[in-house]
Amino acid sequence: MALFGFIGAGNMGYPLLKAAVNTFGSEEVVYTDASPERSQYVMKDTGIQFSEDNIAVVKQCKYLVLAVKPQFFPQVLSQIQKVVTPEQVVISIAAGITIEKIKDAISDSTRIVRAMPNTPAMVLKGMTGICFSKDKFSEEEKKVVDRFFTSFGKYEVFEEQMMNAVICANGSSPAYVYMFIEALADSVVAYGIPRDKAYTLVAQTVLGAAAMVLETGEHPGKLKDNVCSPGGTTIAAVKALEEYGLRNAVMKATDACYEKAVSLSNKK
Repeated sequence: MALFGFIGAGNMGYPLLKAAVNTFGSEEVVYTDASPERSQYVMKDTGIQFSEDNIAVVKQCKYLVLAVKPQFFPQVLSQIQKVVTPEQVVISIAAGITIEKIKDAISDSTRIVRAMPNTPAMVLKGMTGICFSKDKFSEEEKKVVDRFFTSFGKYEVFEEQMMNAVICANGSSPAYVYMFIEALADSVVAYGIPRDKAYTLVAQTVLGAAAMVLETGEHPGKLKDNVCSPGGTTIAAVKALEEYGLRNAVMKATDACYEKAVSLSNKK
């Protein structure tokens, strides 16, 4: 019996699987993927033999990670319904799939951790929001869940009603950051900086600015003010960002993201 079983080893599931291997050991991880090619790739990269089907994975693990796209959840849950036991912990990383939906599909006694990780988990810099079903989890189970989510970054615990907002803050937002990096790099390429150096300049700056927020505890507005010398270049740029609506664009993007997350959660 392995600790972790993964159903799905795609762009989001695979980084989590690798982190579990690095933290708990290859003998504690089993997996399967709908794509035979993907299963072969993961096997070659990790040395772990894949399981032939979803039921085989469920029967071999204590913590079951459902890392499939939301549209495939009904099919997967119907397949595994009769083999998931109350002793297992189900970890779901699908946007819009509520704890209630999973319990309705499997059993009311199913213990669930609903999670929203993000793609920086690939470089062990992920940020995950999680919530627990209102079932009893042992201290040992909570420790294993903690080790799992810290194996690829940081996490915070929320009430489930906050999970749609969590998607906006961490699940979808890396795409906005990449757009910002690309746009800023393009803008300095126009002034003659080579593209590879432009991406390095900008990406490292974004990384450093984020670290300043996390490590100093200062309000982002204060850190922004610290860069804005009176009459200087930065305040001129900030004025232009305000004029062209950076804050409003971000807030509108969040509204659109939240509305979509709610519609997924309400989808039958």
